[in-house]
Amino acid sequence: MDQNGADSLANLPAPFQRWFAEKGWRPRAHQMELLRRAEAGESTLLIAPTGAGKTLAGFLPALTDLTRRGKPKPGTGFRGVHTLYVSPLKALAVDIERNLMKPVAEMGLPLTIENRTGDTPASKRQRQKLNPPDILLTTPEQVALLLANKESERFFKDLRYIVLDELHSLVTSKRGHMLSLGLARLRRLAPKLQTIGLSATVAEPMDLQKWLVAQKEGEPRHSGLVTVEGGAKPDISILKTEERIPWAGHSAKYAIPDVYDLLKDHQTTLLFVNTRSQAEMLFQELWTINDDNLPIALHHGSLDVSQRRKVEAAMAENRLRAVVATSTLDLGIDWGDVDLVVHVGAPKGASRLAQRIGRANHRMDEPSKAVLVPANRFEVMECQAALDANYIGAQDTPPVGAGALDVLAQHVLGMACAEPFDMLELYDEVVGASPYADLSWETFERIVDFVATGGYALRAYERYARIRKTKEGRWRVSNPQVAQQYRLNLGTIVESPMLNLRMVKRGEKGRIGRGGATLGKVEEYFLEQLSPGDTFAFAGKVLRFEGIRENEALVSQGFSLDPKIPAYAGGKFPLSTYLADQVRSMLADPERWHRLPDQVRDWLALQKDKSMLPKRDELLIETFPRGNRAYLVAYPFEGRLAHQTLGMLLTRRLERFGAKPLGFVATDYSLGIWGLEDLGLMISNGRLSLAELFDEDMLGDDLEAWLAESFLLKRTFRNCAVIAGLIERRHPGKEKTGRQVTVSADLIYDVLRSHEPDHILLQATRQDAATGLLDISRLGDMLRRIKGHITHRALDHISPLAVPVMLEIGRESVPGEAHDAVLAEAADDLIAEAMG
Repeated sequence: MDQNGADSLANLPAPFQRWFAEKGWRPRAHQMELLRRAEAGESTLLIAPTGAGKTLAGFLPALTDLTRRGKPKPGTGFRGVHTLYVSPLKALAVDIERNLMKPVAEMGLPLTIENRTGDTPASKRQRQKLNPPDILLTTPEQVALLLANKESERFFKDLRYIVLDELHSLVTSKRGHMLSLGLARLRRLAPKLQTIGLSATVAEPMDLQKWLVAQKEGEPRHSGLVTVEGGAKPDISILKTEERIPWAGHSAKYAIPDVYDLLKDHQTTLLFVNTRSQAEMLFQELWTINDDNLPIALHHGSLDVSQRRKVEAAMAENRLRAVVATSTLDLGIDWGDVDLVVHVGAPKGASRLAQRIGRANHRMDEPSKAVLVPANRFEVMECQAALDANYIGAQDTPPVGAGALDVLAQHVLGMACAEPFDMLELYDEVVGASPYADLSWETFERIVDFVATGGYALRAYERYARIRKTKEGRWRVSNPQVAQQYRLNLGTIVESPMLNLRMVKRGEKGRIGRGGATLGKVEEYFLEQLSPGDTFAFAGKVLRFEGIRENEALVSQGFSLDPKIPAYAGGKFPLSTYLADQVRSMLADPERWHRLPDQVRDWLALQKDKSMLPKRDELLIETFPRGNRAYLVAYPFEGRLAHQTLGMLLTRRLERFGAKPLGFVATDYSLGIWGLEDLGLMISNGRLSLAELFDEDMLGDDLEAWLAESFLLKRTFRNCAVIAGLIERRHPGKEKTGRQVTVSADLIYDVLRSHEPDHILLQATRQDAATGLLDISRLGDMLRRIKGHITHRALDHISPLAVPVMLEIGRESVPGEAHDAVLAEAADDLIAEAMG
């Protein structure tokens, strides 16, 4: 450390100086710089690589301030919370508490630290309101709940700092929109509040810098920025295997023996997958071949909280050799003894890969070690693109979007629960939040009217009148039950309807005994596909389905060599624009193929020989007959969401052109459409124009017409209605089933479509669908990119590049991810045909 750093250290309170001296450490320059800025009154964003000490840097201002303040003297009255630490994950809040308590105890600092998440007992949460800790480690949902309480002003009056960890993963979602509105209210309750943002992976730092501070019309504001360069470059490789890499599928079963060998060769391994069903499948496969009885655990969001906490504790105590996990463990958690990260399946984003790799070693000066395991041949190229991006430091975190209107409606109701509000004052507060900086007064008025009446078409129904105007012109909740319902239904994560799994014992003659432990939750629609006696894998066990009683699914211990895997609607990440572009570049440049496995290189070379490989900004269209059908395969490489929307719109257009399409299937890389007419012949003789077929105008009337008759908007409306509070999932003592919620949402949707088509919630629904489910902007960019660059190849049989999407067309409908065993049934014939 330089002399300035030494001088700064001398200015720290004595307990810190002694602690650093005893450890033989010195604070790093960026830690002291962030402290200096905080003490100067500046909010700051810290961007630093994994293992650079971001957590200590974030807490240093709070710890030093609390140490100088000391313990309150008896009789000095109520003292509110001093520092809020907000994490995107419950597990991260618990982990930070464990890691922070040690230095605080070693220094003997006069302060208290507690966590508060959805898993915290109600008695502890109530006690925290009466006697707040100095530092509260929490989540966005808990911040919203605390702010919606009439005691919020008292609770937060002494708030000095709010530390926002893994900020990049918070700000781009509806949870981030909710938190930004909460932050706007906290600034009013505690005008001296400063924010500290911590992040390791950021594409556009200025977006986060603006998010951290209050915005003002005509005067853009942003926080300060401290950036830490360097850090050891990670050691990343793609699994080398003698096994045949599948042409399609998502399970990577071919690699399980190689993955198991990696576990045996390392001390502690984190295995990441992209979905909960993949996690269950991978865990079962590893246990099947676990001849060495390695302690392996499973961790994902549907498991019961007690099971998750046991796994986290076992990891912290180095009692596990491996954990199979989803995104529940990919942020910030510090397990220094993890010496390998294995990513099964393509990461879908360069920044996501960097985040997950950082869980290995978790020290800035030691390289993280990671192995990527592609599930199919296209994923080999995606993994290589992600690996290349990591080495050059490329980031592809999504941009911070405009604030969601359903979240704003929820916030307006929450503020009325806290105290009657003045509409103009609340508007001024809301537009201070970065995502809502451009919110018009007219839209805000419509939101308040929606919360007060449900909107024009629903105002005759008393149940939708949740707030009322007082004589003084302020808005208050209609009755205490509204506030109770708000607290029960708060949040922005609307999962598909879930049922608890309750373990039971089978007695004599197959009778079901009394219920035992709760194992977690499984989506209702998956359970509806099961019959009593069917088996499925969950929580590392094979369970036998016994039936459904009220809101619980009863299961017993089962046995099967081929159990079903629960499928979850959430958790499928879209392929990032950056990686899609890099895969297109790799395809077009044979000079880059030398880094790919022989079998993938041979596959691409064969495609070049049998058909062609598209240039980077070119769209390749192949047509060929097979059996009594004609096929058209396009290769946009824009991700499954954009391809699904494209497929819907293209089939409508093909129908108009008389091409008689029968269906389509979309993957992350390609789109396959099949029909009765010879599409290649129609293109060749001019009856079908590819330029017209892929014209940008499909995003106009065609899109509107399709949305008007599709179920997609109804499904999106249901989520918006739940978040906005129009439809309530939970009531005191009972919970609606998913079917009841869906029926309620569909009825209201039909009423609004007919009688109030410009309803604010329908507007919110269309915005959501355009960004979350349809990828409209990305599809529009693609259509502009390929204009004048569409190449058609009329083939007499399937091409090597088309085999993966054709296998998806041919597979049966199976629960969970695409089942490799089903794909294999058709693979050999298709591959032989493609090889010619």
